[in-house]
Amino acid sequence: MKTYPLKYETFLPTTLDKAWSFFSSPLNLEKITPAEISFVVTSDYKEGTKIYPGMIITYKVSPLFGIKLNWMTEITHVKEKEYFVDEQRFGPYALWHHQHHFKEVNGGVQMTDLVHYAIPYGFIGRLANSLIVKNKLKKVFAYREEAIAHLFGSKPEKSLLK
Repeated sequence: MKTYPLKYETFLPTTLDKAWSFFSSPLNLEKITPAEISFVVTSDYKEGTKIYPGMIITYKVSPLFGIKLNWMTEITHVKEKEYFVDEQRFGPYALWHHQHHFKEVNGGVQMTDLVHYAIPYGFIGRLANSLIVKNKLKKVFAYREEAIAHLFGSKPEKSLLK
């Protein structure tokens, strides 16, 4: 199975407490995901619920061609105000491992997303990644940067899309 890395860094003009509070709430994912993906958290969590190791989060997503899919991730690791990891338990990927890192820097917070993912279906999956999936993921993270800028009141100064 071929795995693909994605690294995305964003500067957040806010405090570590505010950044952590926002990103550690599963309900905020909808606020930073493009509408075209039709991303909806289906877990029965209330506003203010924070992540914890072992937390299961379910979603409905339409990542490609409007096809609705169920997606389930588990929060496997949490070190408050430093990082958390979500891993797919079932869903559109053969593998999804997403690390979210937060580091206080001068004037704000450096947030780093490290994703390792794999597409099912062998050669067809590799072709789909080259033609569609990789670019779609990059667009999702670029959208998130803009959404974060709007939510935190300032355009991030630096982002790297690799």
